[in-house]
Amino acid sequence: MIELLAPAGNFKCLVAAVNAGCDAVYFGLKEFNMRAMAKNFDISDLPKMRKMSKKLYLTLNTIIYDEELKRVETIIKKSKKYVDAIICSDIAVMMLCKKYKVPFHVSTQCSVSNSETAKFYKKLGAKRIVLARELNLKQIKKISKIIPVEVFVHGAMCVSVSGRCFTSQFLFNKSANRGECLQPCRRSYFVKDEEGNELRVNNNYIFSAKDLCALPFVKDLKKAGVSAFKIEGRNREPEYVDKTVRAYRKAIDNNLTNKEIQKELKELKKVYNRKFSSGFFLKNPVNDFSDVEYSNATQTKRFIGKVKHYYDKIKVALIYMNAGELKIGDEIMITGNTTPIIYHKIKSMEIENKKVDKVKKGQEVAIKVPVCRKGDEIYKVIKK
Repeated sequence: MIELLAPAGNFKCLVAAVNAGCDAVYFGLKEFNMRAMAKNFDISDLPKMRKMSKKLYLTLNTIIYDEELKRVETIIKKSKKYVDAIICSDIAVMMLCKKYKVPFHVSTQCSVSNSETAKFYKKLGAKRIVLARELNLKQIKKISKIIPVEVFVHGAMCVSVSGRCFTSQFLFNKSANRGECLQPCRRSYFVKDEEGNELRVNNNYIFSAKDLCALPFVKDLKKAGVSAFKIEGRNREPEYVDKTVRAYRKAIDNNLTNKEIQKELKELKKVYNRKFSSGFFLKNPVNDFSDVEYSNATQTKRFIGKVKHYYDKIKVALIYMNAGELKIGDEIMITGNTTPIIYHKIKSMEIENKKVDKVKKGQEVAIKVPVCRKGDEIYKVIKK
């Protein structure tokens, strides 16, 4: 049984992941995780999270200094009864996990890329290894015979080995190895020769890799013995989590036809991406640099308002328009801390029991929509 792991940077993403069909979520607390820029969670959130998800994997995967060991130990003790495993890279964290009998998975930050290293971590007590991203299917298959392995199948890739980059540290004193990366690799750059002649590099963002997408060859990853498929994206929006989890859920559970794969790829392109690459799985990536600075998504969203009240019996939401405008035929997206992602095309609207074709900022409008809750956010979906 292959496990599908989804990223959760906040409660909205957690709800989206679970509703879309993931088997587990991985997340960080506000300390010691590789996505310090995400909203993340507090230890006090863990009981609620435990009730919401089948499995919870806590990331404590940064490098750890001596003065931080006591705090890390406290986190492990307090989270022990709520999490199914801890994902870590520092051996000190692994030893603390063993001390308190908490299962641990070896993070991709350890760049495990051969069978002897896999044997070492298995002997140390690891239950699973998140493999280095620089492995092909043949290499993965060999290691998977030693210990259960997890691989990233979708999301951002780094031009540095398994993400261990120092560019952000050197330029801004923000260490990627402490989860603080400011992603200077995503920018455009100029090159200058010794005489001062300067050119802008227009063809590609020369340090910015395309996003990984393994959807077309999921069946090959299955044959390679992969135990868990992991989606990158703890800094991404709930709609990204929703669409990626749904696509890979279908691919894992079914033998998709090429037509079905293309349909799912079209859905994946709607949310954040820098165009897609097969990574190292099939061959060494050559010229797999992105040609966009931010996202190549085919649609975006614009916040327009919040749900003031939801009339459950008649399935109608009263929405206050904080910004923009809506008209019949527009598509909206609804999201909330306890409401999964809902897409809905507007067929009718009313203001004070009178039908209207258009509403704008400052108005309250009643719209018939699927289930939602007071306080949920409403976004207008915009095609690019």
